[in-house]
Amino acid sequence: MAKIAWKKYTALTAVLMLVLTGCGGNTGKNVTGAAGSSPAKESSAPTAAPSKGPVKGGELTYALATSPDFLDPHRSGWAVAVRVIRTLHDSLVVQLPDGSIKPWLATEWEISPDGLSYTFKLRKDVKFHDGTPFNAEAVKYNFDRIINPETKAGNARALVRPYQSSEVIDEYTVKLDLETPSSSFLGNVSQALLGIVSPTAAKQYGDQLGKNPVGTGPYKFVSWQENADITVERNPNYNWAPELVANKGQAYLDKVTFKIVPEEATRIGSVQSGQILAAETVPPQNILALQNDPKLQLFKVNTVGLPYTLFFNQNKAPWNELKARQALKYAIDVDAIVKTLYLGTYERAWSPLSPGILGYDKSLENSWQPDVDKANQLLDELGWVRGADGVREKDGKQLTLHYVDASPNREKRNDIAVIVQQQLKQIGVAVNVEITKDLLTVVYKNGNYDLHGNSQVNSDPDALRAIYHTPATAGGTGYTSLPGLSSPELDKLLEQGTVEQDPQKREEIYKEAQQWIINEAVIIPIYIFPYTVAASKTVEGLKFDSLGYPLFNDVSLVK
Repeated sequence: MAKIAWKKYTALTAVLMLVLTGCGGNTGKNVTGAAGSSPAKESSAPTAAPSKGPVKGGELTYALATSPDFLDPHRSGWAVAVRVIRTLHDSLVVQLPDGSIKPWLATEWEISPDGLSYTFKLRKDVKFHDGTPFNAEAVKYNFDRIINPETKAGNARALVRPYQSSEVIDEYTVKLDLETPSSSFLGNVSQALLGIVSPTAAKQYGDQLGKNPVGTGPYKFVSWQENADITVERNPNYNWAPELVANKGQAYLDKVTFKIVPEEATRIGSVQSGQILAAETVPPQNILALQNDPKLQLFKVNTVGLPYTLFFNQNKAPWNELKARQALKYAIDVDAIVKTLYLGTYERAWSPLSPGILGYDKSLENSWQPDVDKANQLLDELGWVRGADGVREKDGKQLTLHYVDASPNREKRNDIAVIVQQQLKQIGVAVNVEITKDLLTVVYKNGNYDLHGNSQVNSDPDALRAIYHTPATAGGTGYTSLPGLSSPELDKLLEQGTVEQDPQKREEIYKEAQQWIINEAVIIPIYIFPYTVAASKTVEGLKFDSLGYPLFNDVSLVK
């Protein structure tokens, strides 16, 4: 077995990860905010004079734009949940902003020459919040739990692929075996959704672990009042923080209370009035005012991964026909949508990947423009003829599109649906918009849609495989595979990208995959989400991990 010490670990597996979203996340690049916010800063908002040092105690109130689904990392699929999950759960390794992988709960690791096994040496001083020892058995339990169908794992199942089994070598040594080599596996292991849960708690709570989470993190779970707030408190025994933060021991704050405040005006108004100390997802119309407020600081980090994208359901006619999908691609004016709704604060997306990720194909930018005449021509060629009411008809059936989006209206996504409805009317497509609180059932379980939107926090292009690869079994491999999409050519590219270890060759593979996806009009990319946080100047030490999730280890409150 060839030993790869963490200090020498290279870019081979430094590119990483996947997380399904609703709200976004980011790479830790392009940050504006207070001193100490990781990593690079752009033009900075006014900042408070630094205090003499972190002050212990106090409660941070942090407003979330939506409510998490689960606080069980293995079952969650939402980025907003990760904001809380990361306070409660640690991972085996950590990814730094420069892409390097460093120790966390694992002190070192070895990768076999064939890339099919990873052997981790573990810390010996860690306990879960319920007193359960952290050891090799706990790690084996966690990885086996993720692939167990009874767990009903969410994005963790895609992240852990191609994990096959574990072997406990001794109390603090565990070997993970893979079915195939994976260039993204070690990076994925650093993800919060592969965070380690207490085996005792998982067995005790079963499906309810998501409401009673137990990890090894810097904070312990206290309570969750549905649609109101989630409270976590300092873990007094914590002493194993990763290199990503300065404070390796107990958190400075007594507790963090995550307030669930979907209404934009209420969320931002609460920060401006001082009722809440920090709030995420600042609306575009409030950016300038908050930047100029002497009592506040603004953090902004562009997301990397899969941008907010409209996905076609090719199990639904006529969207299984290329010309029909292309017609919508030409009829939807994405620039107008992004400029109208986001006032220059969001960037328009052109690819199934966002800029900054390995293999992003810049040549796709500006590769097509709105063309209503072309859209009409394509539908004419398919035999869809305008009826008396302006809606196209064929074989006695009107051309309608069932557009599904989720409630609440985070990032103005419901407004996108309304604009698309207006834009497609001009080419004779009737759009029926359904706003649902149960997107999981409507879209991912029942496939009851023609078009829907979503995004993923991700810094490894291997995440494309979970979305665009032909499902291995009937019914799909999870909640992410696209219905009706099956291409041997694309499958081959995505499979090659998973195992290829040369970063330059991986880039070319994923560029080819992006070109295929766009040329086949499988999707319509819309925007790149910048994760923003407005905070009182009394909040010091707020940092972000490599995907842009907030870290509270170093946070303290100025008295």
